[in-house]
Amino acid sequence: MAASTELNLEMLPSDPLLLIFSFLDYKDLFSCCMVNRRFREVSTHDPLWKRQCQKYWLLTETDKATHKRSWKHLFLNNYVDLGRYIDHYATLKKAWDDLKEYLNQKCPRMIISLKGVKDDDLDAVETQIGCKLPNDYRCSFRIHNGQKLVVPGLMGSMALSNHYRSEDLLDIETAAGGFQQRKGLQQCLPLTFCFHTGLSQYMALESVEGRHQYEIFYHCPDQMARDPSAIDMFITGSSFTEWFTTYVENVINGGYPIIRDQIFRYVHDKSCVAKTGDISVSVSTAFLPELSSVHPPHFFFTYRIRIEMSKDALPENACKLESRYWKITNGNGNVEEVQGPGVVGEFPELRPGKVHEYASCTTFSTTSGYMEGHYTFHRLKNREVFNVTIPRFHMVCPPFRKSVVRTGSTGDVSVPWNDEDNSTDTDEYEDTDRGGLEIPPPSGRCPRHT
Repeated sequence: MAASTELNLEMLPSDPLLLIFSFLDYKDLFSCCMVNRRFREVSTHDPLWKRQCQKYWLLTETDKATHKRSWKHLFLNNYVDLGRYIDHYATLKKAWDDLKEYLNQKCPRMIISLKGVKDDDLDAVETQIGCKLPNDYRCSFRIHNGQKLVVPGLMGSMALSNHYRSEDLLDIETAAGGFQQRKGLQQCLPLTFCFHTGLSQYMALESVEGRHQYEIFYHCPDQMARDPSAIDMFITGSSFTEWFTTYVENVINGGYPIIRDQIFRYVHDKSCVAKTGDISVSVSTAFLPELSSVHPPHFFFTYRIRIEMSKDALPENACKLESRYWKITNGNGNVEEVQGPGVVGEFPELRPGKVHEYASCTTFSTTSGYMEGHYTFHRLKNREVFNVTIPRFHMVCPPFRKSVVRTGSTGDVSVPWNDEDNSTDTDEYEDTDRGGLEIPPPSGRCPRHT
């Protein structure tokens, strides 16, 4: 019976087999090679391996012509080198390629800072820190070993008056040097670093101290705990792949604006636009972890506003901003109203096609809140006074987990606080110098001038 079955398989025509095999993955193709001579013959058909090369290694006809090898040989050569990363390579390589293409057009000096690494170096790092690195993290560093420590950083910037943050994606050697074994950050590897604030995003290499393995976060000292090792965490990703590809997607899709040849991590909701006559107002927002704390609850947000007069507006519609009005609502529904002259001390004039942009900030003692309001303008020609709507824009703190030192458990993802809100409009406030990673105390006013 077995001999008869094998004979029938040997007699199967090529076309149906090739069609069936075209739906198989590389593992199944290799398995077919072990069935019988006929399957082995068909499974080595080179066009079948073209699909595998394109799917897993993103290889093109140009790559094939350059190497002058068959598709199967190209697949096997890459598999020998990168086989342990086969589940991650295509996703991360595409993200890197898309990011480089975008940066080459928008921020070309960042391209120069990218580096490369060999697998042996990653093995040496694992030995050095005594922890296994996740395969997606290793895979990314096989493509580019982070960047040289320069400004601006590849992982985005944020500027608010004299407060500035620009995060570099650390190379593996520098990251290993910053590997943490101290209480509060045990088994945590830094992924990013900012020269100006000392801020890093960390990846937990093991599930200890209430963290999930491979979770990525900003650390936040618990100022109300007696134990200095009490570290709360603002969570920014559940894995390296999710963290990195989400960031790249925001960059290349224009979700993060390019300002002065840098990527700024303001998030813009395209629906957050209000139009009054020939003037439009749009808003983008960002959460600043380095100026926030969980205990006490003090969540710091910055917002960037763009005010634009249509280029088709009549010249006699030119106007000047006189004042602003804000209605600020916290997560508990408590409302505060604020009025004041100008915006950040300025009284901009708008003319057809003119744009005025500025950044300001606000704080909440709840994990979320929203703002809305209007500007009051007057026409330059006849002093006519009118209001321009500012659209409602929401600000939400990222998920966080409380320190296990405080909770005595594995920590809890954030829920809205019930504390009385300390939110405020901050177009005017005094400057206070708070360098490093020191978190400002809860206050009704932001600690820096915009």
